[in-house]
Amino acid sequence: MRYGVPQDENTPAYVISVAAEMAEMHPQTLRHYDKMGLVSPSRSGRQRLYSLRDIALARYVAALVKEGVNHEGIKRIIVLNQEVGELKNQLALVTERLNDFEHKDRNTKLAVYRPRR
Repeated sequence: MRYGVPQDENTPAYVISVAAEMAEMHPQTLRHYDKMGLVSPSRSGRQRLYSLRDIALARYVAALVKEGVNHEGIKRIIVLNQEVGELKNQLALVTERLNDFEHKDRNTKLAVYRPRR
C-alpha cells in the first residue's frame, strides 16, 4: 500500500464506516448485504474490511434494490455478471492463441513456399 491507498481494487482496506460513506449508504445496509450474501467483505478478526470492488458492488446492489429487484434476483445477476467476466477472459485467451497460430501458420507458409523459376 502506498499513502494508505490500496494498490488494486481487490485489496480489503476499508472498515465498514468508511466503506459505507464511500458507497453513500448506512453501515447497517452493508451489514444486511453481507448477511444476505450479496456483498461479502474480508474479515480481520470480527472487523469487516471492504475493497474498492466490494464498495462498487454495494453501490450496484443498491441500484438494483432501488429498481425493485429482489435478493434472489440480485444474487443471480451477480453470478451471471461473474460468468460473463470469466467468459470474456476465456475469449481473450482463445483469441490470443488463435492469433499466435495464424502468425505461425503465415510464417510456415512463407518458409515452405518457394516458387520455381
